[in-house]
Amino acid sequence: MQRTLASAARCEGVGVHSGKRSAALFQPAKADAGIIFTRSDLAEKPAAQKELRAACQYLSGDKLSTELTNDHGVRLATVEHIMAALSGLGIDNARIAIDGPETPIMDGSAKEFVSACLRAGIAELPPPRKTLRILSPVRVREGDKYAEIVPARQFSVDITIDFADPAIGRQHYAAALSPDIFAKEIAPARTFGFADDLENLHKAGLARGASLENTIAIRDGAILNDEPLRFPDECVRHKALDAIGDLAMAGFPIQGAFRSFKGGHALNHALLRALLAKPDAWRIEREESAEAAPAPAPSRPTAEIRQ
Repeated sequence: MQRTLASAARCEGVGVHSGKRSAALFQPAKADAGIIFTRSDLAEKPAAQKELRAACQYLSGDKLSTELTNDHGVRLATVEHIMAALSGLGIDNARIAIDGPETPIMDGSAKEFVSACLRAGIAELPPPRKTLRILSPVRVREGDKYAEIVPARQFSVDITIDFADPAIGRQHYAAALSPDIFAKEIAPARTFGFADDLENLHKAGLARGASLENTIAIRDGAILNDEPLRFPDECVRHKALDAIGDLAMAGFPIQGAFRSFKGGHALNHALLRALLAKPDAWRIEREESAEAAPAPAPSRPTAEIRQ
């Protein structure tokens, strides 16, 4: 069955890039509504113009976060952690009102958004859930970086990152996703960045709300935060969190295996666009038929886009 929230819950904090405070109000939504954000601070606009549907065609930013822009030019930044929380918990339909241009970053992870959803409760809706079943592999590449999605019986992530700074180095994380695994192993992983980049980010109008309270700060092989790492491989787990949030923009839960090497938002978005542009690589199915059907052999050549 499809799932939504049973009641409302609220989170409040600062936007990591804007530096402006904002609140996120999580609310139930009807069946087949999907995930809809609303800019509740834009009181002068009609209700329909303030809405931003979480869908691939509305993706507008991919440098250091995931941003949505609707047909009326209304924008909302840094939606990926909320999207990851909803997707990771298997919530298909929800409305999220944000009273600013950017969602709150909270502690830099999705942990508090997961807690908000669990406080609200999760309710089933009568219609069967639909999934986007991967039928043939799709890959995008940029130099030695790549991201791909291949047929599989359930959604999984397999991610490798490789940074020169020894505080991160080369890390790998793989998991078949379930709400429990997401909540325990992925949601608490915080975003990270390099302290020496902060001045240039500020000049570009970014990271104005970043602090040691919401970002793992790294300099010359050292972690600058007082709080220790939550996992030895917390950085790659956060990349998994981001990828789950980005892929949720497909509009349906994905039945397939996601892999990436040295990826990020831009590559995740490129993969999603490449996948949806290749309609013979996927099919929308009711979840029960998707579970019963055997995963097809990858008999077709991989569709690849070079950035």
